[in-house]
Amino acid sequence: MNEGYFAERVQRLRARHEWLLERPNRPLELDNGILCRWRHPVVTAEHVPLEWRYDFDPARNPFFMERLGVNATFNAGALYHEGRHRLVVRVEGVDRKSFFAVAESRSGVDNFRFWPRPLRLPPGDPPETNVYDMRLTAHEDGWIYGVFCAERKDERRPEDPSAAVAQCGIARTRDLVEWERLPDLVTPSGQQRNVVLHPTFVDGRYAFYTRPQQGFIEVGGGGGIGWGLVEDITAPRIEEEIIVDPRAYHTIKESKNGLGPPPIRTSEGWLQLAHGVRQTAAGLRYVLYLFVTALDEPWRVTHAPGGHLLAPRGRERVGDVSNVVFSNGWTVDEAGNVFIYYGSSDTRLHVATTTVERLLDYALNTPPDPGHSHGAVAQREALIDANAAVLGTSR
Repeated sequence: MNEGYFAERVQRLRARHEWLLERPNRPLELDNGILCRWRHPVVTAEHVPLEWRYDFDPARNPFFMERLGVNATFNAGALYHEGRHRLVVRVEGVDRKSFFAVAESRSGVDNFRFWPRPLRLPPGDPPETNVYDMRLTAHEDGWIYGVFCAERKDERRPEDPSAAVAQCGIARTRDLVEWERLPDLVTPSGQQRNVVLHPTFVDGRYAFYTRPQQGFIEVGGGGGIGWGLVEDITAPRIEEEIIVDPRAYHTIKESKNGLGPPPIRTSEGWLQLAHGVRQTAAGLRYVLYLFVTALDEPWRVTHAPGGHLLAPRGRERVGDVSNVVFSNGWTVDEAGNVFIYYGSSDTRLHVATTTVERLLDYALNTPPDPGHSHGAVAQREALIDANAAVLGTSR
């Protein structure tokens, strides 16, 4: 192979990669007054360093082919740390294996760059086949915890290569570089996904939001966002789970729901971001919704706006698993600006920005789901009447 071809291809790909990393993002129209989407995804498969994907030795790779391809980057845990927005991104190779990698940005909306190497997470016991969707919690005990899904083959069904078991893996760190692996969380439920560690002690114990389910995909007859307490984080066991936010018929969370990132503490309670799933003729539809729990009782819901906060739109609807938005990370800067990092269709990572003040206004003043169509009409009529009184118009 011509050496000039190799060098030219390397140069062209490096230039393209640097252009992507430096490309400025810009906000889209603030269409509903609650949050603002941004034009470009903040992390894609193309953001992954070339050295992680290509062999730069012309003798071994004369065509400069991608040797270890990346399929997707999505569902990132997030932390505002040392003046930077740091994401623990789920990076999925073309072999379906996911791993974690840290990307950071000063602005929080563009110019994310990965750290030189992927996150080195010690394996569990027994080792898992796949890990993904880490939530980052800066806990009051001084540690940063990563809580994630640890997936293993279901050995009770050896004849079925798709049978899997999901449990909650736990690791902790001081700097996002060196990680200590702790035992998996033990709960009364057969499987666990979308588990979140609450950032403060509750009655002197560690508190977890859970998502109990009977199968790997299906939640079974129960489901909902659960709550449980753990005495010792180094031997984490929940003896009793209660459901704090159940599924509900003919709502955005009819099929499944689970908490996203750890909650944000505010003067009015804990802001909670979750995903809701419903079945449609085209398959499952994932959206994000918001609710508030009490400061002194973080398991008690005080406000629950009806409907979704954010749903897949436009190109976000297309990808490996279409019609999905999912978030397990958000950050808050010194000024109270909130950065919601959400994956779209299990393919790429986006950001939507807002403020704590706006989210609280939305949460406290948006009516709840009325539960039926005539209640929805009554809510609209009340709004129309209130506007007529303000605007001096008649119906």
